[in-house]
Amino acid sequence: MKKHLWAVCYGLALTAFTSYAALDTFVIRRAYGEQTTSMNLEMFADTEAVPITSADTVTLPEADSSEAEQASEEGSSSEGAEENSASSSESGEKHSKRSRSGQGGGSGRHSKSDDTAGFVGSGDGESGDNGTAAEVVGEVEGGTKTVTDENGNYSITLTEYDEYNTKIYVADVKLSSAQYLKTALADDTYGKNITEYTSSMAGSHGAVLAVNGDYYGVREQGYVIRNGIVYRDTSSGNDMMCVFTDGSMKIINSDDYTADELVSMGVWQALDFGPALIEDGIVTVGTNDEVDRAMADNPRTAIGVIDSNHFIFVVSDGRTEESEGLTLYQLAQFMQRLGVTTAYNLDGGGSSTMYFDGAVVNNPTSGGRIKERAVSDIVYIG
Repeated sequence: MKKHLWAVCYGLALTAFTSYAALDTFVIRRAYGEQTTSMNLEMFADTEAVPITSADTVTLPEADSSEAEQASEEGSSSEGAEENSASSSESGEKHSKRSRSGQGGGSGRHSKSDDTAGFVGSGDGESGDNGTAAEVVGEVEGGTKTVTDENGNYSITLTEYDEYNTKIYVADVKLSSAQYLKTALADDTYGKNITEYTSSMAGSHGAVLAVNGDYYGVREQGYVIRNGIVYRDTSSGNDMMCVFTDGSMKIINSDDYTADELVSMGVWQALDFGPALIEDGIVTVGTNDEVDRAMADNPRTAIGVIDSNHFIFVVSDGRTEESEGLTLYQLAQFMQRLGVTTAYNLDGGGSSTMYFDGAVVNNPTSGGRIKERAVSDIVYIG
């Protein structure tokens, strides 16, 4: 009897501990610092902003995935990367491309007719403690949509591609200064398991463009440097994405520097998710690389840089009948063909969301439905 009682008690204790660990990791909210809206703009004292003009608007090339798909099927991880690097300058049959047009603005549902481009709602918004999600919108037909700041601080062009049986949304961003590439935390609070919709955070911070960040709030490690301020100084030992005040972007291993050292070096934003996709123009992931516990084809979010203060934000759909999703290798190849020299993978899957000019433009999936999932943080322009 005592033997069985011990087994029962042990089982109950193990279940209780496992349940608490799961709740502590994914559910229980802990606020460590509120009103995280400060920005260390003193970092830009020695940098000069160069206003964006109409001449700076860049038209992205049409990505061609025909050769990339062949390399992905035929090559191993290392061979695929070499084939991709060698073939990136060759031309091939162009795949179809659709662009975004029409007026944005607001999170309401717009209609689409044969002669007027507009938004078609493809899912429900969701309300809760995290605020109200912007309406998820569907296909927008017509010309490329560009939003330019009247003061010349930024120019953003949004284009939609069809590649790898997946819709991919690309925001080409040119900035007068890296200070306009900003980040925000859910509920303006640094902590654990504190979440909010990407669109809600974007709206409250006046963002023109926003994507989900690295979901720092479900981990205990990994530097959290946002807007030049250190919120967490515990290294994860992983490669991080660092955006510097001069508008450059580099991949740095967090064990090589302390968080304060990075800020002193001019790191304005640091996000820790990964992996790095491209470095020095070379694809750094192979055909078999994947984020832990992730499926091969996923919705994705990534950020890359072409030149100083010239960034590319990429979000793909996935897990739907219309869009299969991307592997990391496909994502890296796609961005390389757009001219990206450094690229980094952010949180994907159900988190992948792009907000532009007042609306969610992709089709984020959460719980098997087309809707936003609340996340810890965003990267935005505004």
